[in-house]
Amino acid sequence: MTNGTATTTGLDARLEAHRVELTGYCYRMLGSSFDAEDAVQDTMVRAWRSFDKFEGRSSLRSWLYRIATNVCLDMLTAGNKRARPMDLTESTPLARAALSPRPDHTWLEPMPDSRMLPETADPAEAAVAKESVRLAFMAALQQLPPKQRAVLVLREVLAWRASEVAELLGTSVASVNSALQRARATLAEGRQPGAEASVSDPLDEEQQKLLERYVAAFEGYDMSALTALLHEDAIMTMPPFDLWLTGTGDITGFMTTLGSACAGSRLLPVQVNGLPGFAQYKPDPESGGFVPWAVQVLEISDGRITGFHCFLDTQRWFPLFGLPLHLEAESDEVEQGA
Repeated sequence: MTNGTATTTGLDARLEAHRVELTGYCYRMLGSSFDAEDAVQDTMVRAWRSFDKFEGRSSLRSWLYRIATNVCLDMLTAGNKRARPMDLTESTPLARAALSPRPDHTWLEPMPDSRMLPETADPAEAAVAKESVRLAFMAALQQLPPKQRAVLVLREVLAWRASEVAELLGTSVASVNSALQRARATLAEGRQPGAEASVSDPLDEEQQKLLERYVAAFEGYDMSALTALLHEDAIMTMPPFDLWLTGTGDITGFMTTLGSACAGSRLLPVQVNGLPGFAQYKPDPESGGFVPWAVQVLEISDGRITGFHCFLDTQRWFPLFGLPLHLEAESDEVEQGA
């Protein structure tokens, strides 16, 4: 019994060592943080149950990726594509702004870096990994057929050889190369808003100062200061609402009208989708302190904020990021788990 328990524990540890990178892979495939974690859990269960059939002809990692790929392809058979508001509708002028929600399964979801980006000592590898989970790239991936998506991620992001991908997918090297070529062409044709975002890792001094100025402007609800930080064509989105705004005038106009309840908010930094972000807490007029309102993801280019994306389903996002669901008014610092 002891030997069996030790073997089981050892297998669990070996499988668990791959969880973060598999979550990143499934997230790129599915566009949903919760679906990705479900897919990885399904992968682990299948691997555990069928481990006695694993003959070691490939590495454990390759075998797990094969299982995860099949799980994701099964989940994608319904044909649903996760999207951002600007992938679905035209920009709305502030004068016609209306908050119309769409179902959760419509939207590309945010994901904490810590849950999907494994630690690496290689700066170049880390940079590629972060770039490949940014919102614009994730939105572009959703436009690809599932198998092209898998080929692109395995070849371009994870640097697998064509022969390895062919073996994983049960196809030929020529088929893999053809799928990769088609996927590259599709991405080149459909340039996504936010694709020009250039955030260094770690943040350089200029970017860090920009974020400090942003926090001061937002928490002070200083629209003049905020305007100075936004690119003139900046985009603001607010899933689950399909409304999106473009330009400093409409963004700050929205914040002082429909969004005026956010005045006096507090921001806590988070690492999300390879980009700087913040957990926004707005004042709680009923019980005091602050309540969750949004996970903000910022896109930066040439010293300005070009994208300002607010994910509002806080009952889902804040626990995912290890964030508390209430801040006391007196609290200046909050420990967080993500």
